[in-house]
Amino acid sequence: MLSWNIAAVVGVPGVGKTSLCHVAAREIGCEHLNYGEIMLEIARAKNIAHSQKEMFAQDLDVQYHIWKAAANEISKHQNILVDLHGLDQSPEGYIISMPLEIISPDLIVILDSSPEKILHRRQDDKSKERIKDDFKSLIAHQKMLKMSMVICSVFSGSLVYHLENNDFETSKKDLIDLLS
Repeated sequence: MLSWNIAAVVGVPGVGKTSLCHVAAREIGCEHLNYGEIMLEIARAKNIAHSQKEMFAQDLDVQYHIWKAAANEISKHQNILVDLHGLDQSPEGYIISMPLEIISPDLIVILDSSPEKILHRRQDDKSKERIKDDFKSLIAHQKMLKMSMVICSVFSGSLVYHLENNDFETSKKDLIDLLS
């Protein structure tokens, strides 16, 4: 049985992190924290932004302060499943968004799916303004995420697990089995 206090589930936007984490956390009795939602709560409270689009349009310095405040908030919790991208795209390039200096996960789960399924999920989800990746840039983002999380695991001593999310029920069972 795997022993953990903080498990980070990472993946590109639209891979299904939040949906899986919400259900898995409820099943195993831990707390689910969505990093982006906490960042937005902080941005709203400081009257910096009122939507994710506004928040991510801020200068990187402003985003960094929000990101760090969210990490500090998350670090106050125990027995948590944190869902976050792990690697964000910006006009300047990729930014590792795993706050290792504040939150050191025991386990990093890289949630993955085929580019076709991710692009389809993004098209179907009208509740969020999604990134406009093409097939080629999405594949590059997925590769960079995997490399980045392996590097993060080296620095944090975290275990890394790769989980395919091609079928929700199968992925849910696999994630629950891993975390139980």
